[in-house]
Amino acid sequence: MDFSLSEEQQLLKDSITAFVDKDYLFDVRQKNINSELGYSSDFWKTFADLGWLGMPFSEADGGYNGGPIDLMVIMESLGRGLVVEPYIPNIVLAGGLISKLGSDEQKAELLPKIISGEIQMSLAFSEPQSRFDLNDVITSAKKDGDNYIVDGYKAVVMNGPSSNNIIVVARTSGNQLDKEGLSLFVVDPSAKGVSLRNYSNVDGSKASEITLENVSIPASSLLGSEGTAFSALEEVIDLATLAISAEALGIMEKMNEITLEYTKTREQFGETLSSFQALQHRMVDTFMAYEQTKSLLLMCAAKLTDKSDDAKKAVSALKYQVGISAKHVGEESIQLHGGMGVTDETNIGHYFKRLTTIRAIFGNTDYHLKRYSAL
Repeated sequence: MDFSLSEEQQLLKDSITAFVDKDYLFDVRQKNINSELGYSSDFWKTFADLGWLGMPFSEADGGYNGGPIDLMVIMESLGRGLVVEPYIPNIVLAGGLISKLGSDEQKAELLPKIISGEIQMSLAFSEPQSRFDLNDVITSAKKDGDNYIVDGYKAVVMNGPSSNNIIVVARTSGNQLDKEGLSLFVVDPSAKGVSLRNYSNVDGSKASEITLENVSIPASSLLGSEGTAFSALEEVIDLATLAISAEALGIMEKMNEITLEYTKTREQFGETLSSFQALQHRMVDTFMAYEQTKSLLLMCAAKLTDKSDDAKKAVSALKYQVGISAKHVGEESIQLHGGMGVTDETNIGHYFKRLTTIRAIFGNTDYHLKRYSAL
C-alpha cells in the first residue's frame, strides 16, 4: 500500500506547517487562548482564505472534495502548532452534519458562511448521563403545530460560547437508549429558553453547558428526516475521532522533538541528559509509541476513505491507541523536563494539557476497547 501523500496533500501540509512555524508562535497562541474569544478571528479568516475550512466539503457544497486523508493532514499539522482555533467542532462536526443531512436550502444558507469563516457553529450531543454513548439521549423535542418544543440539557459543547448556531441532538421518539428516534435541530443560542454556562477546559479551549427550557423552534430547523439521525451522527463522530487522533499525533511528535532537544542541552552531574543510557531508552520508547499511533492513524484514514466494513472498528482501535500513547508520551515528556515542565511559561506543559484532554474526547480507552470488542 502506498502511504505517500499526493502532491496536493503535500502542498497542503507544507502550507500549514509554514503558517505554524512563522505566524503561530507560542506567545501568540497564549495571547489568543487567554482572550475572551479563546482564539483569533483573524487567523480563522486566514484559514478560510487559504481554503482549509472548505477542504472537507464536496465541490457541490462549495468545498474542495477533501477526504479523511486530507483531514488527517490538516489536523496533524495543526496539532504540532497546538492551534486553538475550533476546526473540529465547527467544520468537522457541525459542517459535516449539515453536509450529510441538510436540505438544499439549509446547505445554501449555512455552508458558504461556515466555509468563508463568517459564522461559527457547534454540535451539542453529549449529556451528563450518556458518557460516550451517542444514543443515550434524554433531551426531547415534541412536535407542536409547525414548531418543535425542545427541553433538555447538553454538556461540554465545544465552541459553544462562540457559536452563532448550535446543532442539538434531541429525542423525538423512543426510549432513552434507543438508536432510533434521534433528530437534529439547528438552534439559535439567543432564542428564548436557551441558556449557556460558558467556561474554559483544562487545555484552555472554550465550552458550554446548555440548558433548553420549553424552546420553540420552527420545523424548518430540523436536519434530515425526523428520528433517523443516529447513523449520520455516528459517522461524523467517527470522522471527528480520526481528526482529533491526528491532532494528538502531531502533538506527540512535537513533544518528542521538544523533549529530545531539551535532553541534549540540560546538564546533570556535568553531563547532558541525553548521554544517560536509561534516558535514551525512554526517549526511544516514546518515539515507538508515536510510530505505533501513526501506523494505526494511516490505516484508519485509509479504511474511512474506502468506506470499509471494518472502518468503525479501526476508529476504535486508533482512539484506544491514542489514549495509551498520549498518556505515555505526555507523562514521560513532563518528567524528563522536571518541575519546569508544568509551568505556564514553557510550551511542553500546554501540549500535555491538550493531549490529556484529547484522551477523553469522543470516548476514552475503556469505551473504545469495549466498542472494538463489540464490533
